[in-house]
Amino acid sequence: MTGFKNFLMRGNLIQLAVAVVIGTQFSDLVKQFVQSFVNPLLALVGGTPNLSDLAVKVGRSTFTYGAFLTAALSFLISALVVYYVMVMPVSRLIQLFERNRAATTRDCPECTMSIPIAARRCPECTAEITAGTEQPQPVG
Repeated sequence: MTGFKNFLMRGNLIQLAVAVVIGTQFSDLVKQFVQSFVNPLLALVGGTPNLSDLAVKVGRSTFTYGAFLTAALSFLISALVVYYVMVMPVSRLIQLFERNRAATTRDCPECTMSIPIAARRCPECTAEITAGTEQPQPVG
C-alpha cells in the first residue's frame, strides 16, 4: 500500500493532473472565444460557418463530410487565435526578458564548450583561458 501511496504522491503525477485540468479549462475558454467572437465575424463576411448539412450518400451509407469540415475549420480558427493571441505575445515577452539578462557563460575558444564567464580553465579540454584575451594557453 505504501508503494501505491508513493506513486500517487510523486511530483510528476500531480503536475500532470494539474496540467490536464488547466488544459481542459483553457480548451473551453478558447472554444467559447471562437464561438462568441470569431464565428460572428466570419458570419458577417461569408454567412454562417456551419457546414454540417453537407453529405454524400453512397448506397445506404451517408458520409457527413460537412461535420468534419466544420470541426476542421473550428480547429484551424482556434489554432490561429491561440497562436496570435497567446503564443506570439508571450514569446515576445520572453525575448525581451532574455535580452535584458546578462550573459553568464561563454564558449571555450579551443573546444567550443559552454563555460562560465569567470572560468580560467575549460573543464572539457583543460585549456587555460586568460581573462583579457579569452584565448587558450597550451597545457604544459
